[in-house]
Amino acid sequence: MHTKNTQTDTQKNAPAVNALASNALWQGRFEKKLSDQALAFETSIHVDSLMVFDDINGSIAHVKMLGAQNIIPHQEAKAIADELHKIEDDIRSGALTIDTGFEDIHSFIEHVLTERLGDTGKKVHTGRSRNDQIALDERLYLRRTISALQKRILTLINALCTIAEDHTESLISGYTHLQRAQPVSLAQHLCAWAWMLKRDYGRFSDALGRANLSPLGSAALAGSGLPLDRSYTAQELGFDGIVPNSMDAVADRDYCIETVSAAALCMTHLSRFCEEIILWASSEFGFIDLDEQWSTGSSIMPQKKNPDFAELIRGRTGLVYGDLTALFTMMKGLPLAYNRDMQEDKISLFRACGTLDSCLEVFTEMIKTAKWNTERMAASCRGGFANATDLADYLVKKGMPFRTAHGCAAAAVRLCIERGIQLEDLPLEEYKAISPLIEKDVFERLEPSACLKAKNTAGGAAPEQVVRQLESLRRFYTQAVQAKKE
Repeated sequence: MHTKNTQTDTQKNAPAVNALASNALWQGRFEKKLSDQALAFETSIHVDSLMVFDDINGSIAHVKMLGAQNIIPHQEAKAIADELHKIEDDIRSGALTIDTGFEDIHSFIEHVLTERLGDTGKKVHTGRSRNDQIALDERLYLRRTISALQKRILTLINALCTIAEDHTESLISGYTHLQRAQPVSLAQHLCAWAWMLKRDYGRFSDALGRANLSPLGSAALAGSGLPLDRSYTAQELGFDGIVPNSMDAVADRDYCIETVSAAALCMTHLSRFCEEIILWASSEFGFIDLDEQWSTGSSIMPQKKNPDFAELIRGRTGLVYGDLTALFTMMKGLPLAYNRDMQEDKISLFRACGTLDSCLEVFTEMIKTAKWNTERMAASCRGGFANATDLADYLVKKGMPFRTAHGCAAAAVRLCIERGIQLEDLPLEEYKAISPLIEKDVFERLEPSACLKAKNTAGGAAPEQVVRQLESLRRFYTQAVQAKKE
């Protein structure tokens, strides 16, 4: 006789939990231990283990402070710090594997420490709560992660500048409403994206400035009855100072939300750029040829060369938006101080930062290896009356009011549409019938290259203005790279 298998999916997927792991740090209040299913549901070690070295470094700073304040004996503080360094080395070398049966990474590290040092190891948590401990770990994580993301952004800005420097006079039609608008250069176009990325870099700097304060010593919410020196640990860990209010230190995740918000906006810029690349790679445009390393084919259509990586970046932008929404939703109704809901912040935080990191890396390589069809780009500046504004500007320079000049240019466009020709093909006598101010030199002004050079206002598309932009972007890049080294 066969017995029916009634095991639930939750039970099937629950991690193996040993007796030590079930004996959680807070177990002393309870007679019963959590069931394996309950522990599997509330555990966070499979997520927060990403911060294992942040957790160890925070604990080292904490025990050094405990020793300096004579809260625990100096020799015990040193023994704990030394052993934490060994645990870090063992994890890095693979000699010690993180046991995901533990409730969180804090529990695992404290267990290993106690297993190695006995009662001395139990003193690591003196004057500390997991509330300020996890807030500290996250801020340490953000400090190194934001820096890494900024390096990715700098690398992409550098790549765009390198391409742009070769294309300050490479014509391409600028578009509004996806309709041909005015001639610009590929360099001007790439600089536009580089300036957006520069602002993204700045937003991460702003977020880092607010995240770089230490919550350690705030304990659960009210601070500690022990003579902790919060400034000591803040200085030891390289923070700019401490979070001034102990409740605020453990009860908010605005530093996570701000970082993911910056990531979402950076992804918006990447997504929009990818949208253009997808259009430009089509046969209808033909402006860009993506390298085969960054293209895919079709399982049924042998001729296809698809811009899948640009499409994936565009698609993954939605994931980061979702992570930002999740963080906002998680926090919006929480009373002070700590609530367990906040444990869920790490999934969204880590995923958003990881998504942006990989997208920046892939996008940079994709754009660096692309080839540009300058003939097709230049051809796009003809045939759509992109020089109509320049005709109006020509008349303004002759003394005609702009609104009147706009009407004359529009009349010329209508006439050309009726004739099936372009502005540069309209005979001079017909131009004179529109306005006697128009002379033979108008045809020189209507050439796309002349239209480009005429846009010589600050930040404009004229080659000399784009060179100035590139010089400014290069200065920013050099200064930012140097600052990162320091």
